[in-house]
Amino acid sequence: MAKLYFYYASMNAGKSTNLLQADFNYRERGMETMLFTAVLDDRFARGTITSRIGLEAPATPFDATTDIAACVADRLAERPLACVLVDEAQFLSAGQVAQLARICDAMDVPVLAYGLRTDFQGRLFEGSARLLAIADTLVEIKSVCVCGRKATMNLRVDTQGRAIAEGAQTEIGGNDRYIALCRRHFAEALEA
Repeated sequence: MAKLYFYYASMNAGKSTNLLQADFNYRERGMETMLFTAVLDDRFARGTITSRIGLEAPATPFDATTDIAACVADRLAERPLACVLVDEAQFLSAGQVAQLARICDAMDVPVLAYGLRTDFQGRLFEGSARLLAIADTLVEIKSVCVCGRKATMNLRVDTQGRAIAEGAQTEIGGNDRYIALCRRHFAEALEA
């Protein structure tokens, strides 16, 4: 029975690197995979999963209107798939997470979804909330705060490095816009 996995972490924990390593492992053994990434993530090349350490692979871009299950069914009609891998899974809708579950349950293809758990205000993303609710396996990828504790929060900062507490939930950025912190340092930064 195929399973739905959710690998979650704060920023800069290596989620995309882990995804690309898993993809490599399948492909090295001659197994076909299908990769998806959010259209919103335009930090690198659109339709490409790119890690900060330089690994990359082409992926099918998804937005709120993408029927991921239909894309996978179309591919399965052509050839077998060993695994579906989804980067930036926090940007999935609840309906798309249900599609991922259907890919596992009805098509018998495992799905590995990677994404942030919470936004810069400590609130769950829609896709992450649904994955936390229905995934068969939850795996936290560890990141480290400046104090050495586990980083679980994503602090959004302005160009001077000051904490931002309000704004749109989604603002794409990297180290120039976000800092991964433990809960204590996150709260302290917002109070400053």
